[in-house]
Amino acid sequence: MKDIKGTVLEVVLAVLPVTVFVLILQAVLRLPSLVMAQFLIGVVMVTIGLIFFLVGIHLGMLQIGEATGSALSRVGRVWILVLFGFLFSFVVTVAEPDVRVLATQVDAISGGAISKDLLIIFVALGVAIFVGLAILRVVLGVPLYHLLLASYALVFILAVLAPAEFRAVSLDAGGVTTGPMTVPFILALGVGVSSVLGGRSTSADGFGYVALGSVGPILSVLLLGVIYG
Repeated sequence: MKDIKGTVLEVVLAVLPVTVFVLILQAVLRLPSLVMAQFLIGVVMVTIGLIFFLVGIHLGMLQIGEATGSALSRVGRVWILVLFGFLFSFVVTVAEPDVRVLATQVDAISGGAISKDLLIIFVALGVAIFVGLAILRVVLGVPLYHLLLASYALVFILAVLAPAEFRAVSLDAGGVTTGPMTVPFILALGVGVSSVLGGRSTSADGFGYVALGSVGPILSVLLLGVIYG
């Protein structure tokens, strides 16, 4: 119950500043009454939806993510650990609302040239592959900055080869994967994996998954641009 009250307060404090700002704009600019009514109804719906969404994340996604990481780590087979990390990350990214919003906008602006489903699949594959690499990094003890340096070097190379519009979309793709659905699961999975692997530091190895996961879609979208180009 305490967690639910905290979530409600968190959502209200997050939505309130935007609401107050728009009400000030209404007083100054005299926006149409119908638009304001729709905005206020939307605020109520967003607030209720976010409360249910975040409570669900805390009750379900965080728990199952950490439990899954711990259970898979005890299997003792690296390929199973990496495979399931890949599959779970792919599914969660496909369900990420921010990714779907980006894909819908790109599909509309490009006139269907870059389809919504294709972009979602490429973004999800990018996240999944790099979360798999992040798990493998923990198992092998590879420093995080080695992977980040190599990944961003590859980003700059592909950025030169890809069309300009794909460069912008790729950077947005990296941002939308840090949404409320993907981040809790990936972090919980990473902490679960690191907490079981003996001799590892949970605080050092349990994080960095989101950093690597956000590089993946940048590379995958740039690669899609190279293919289209």
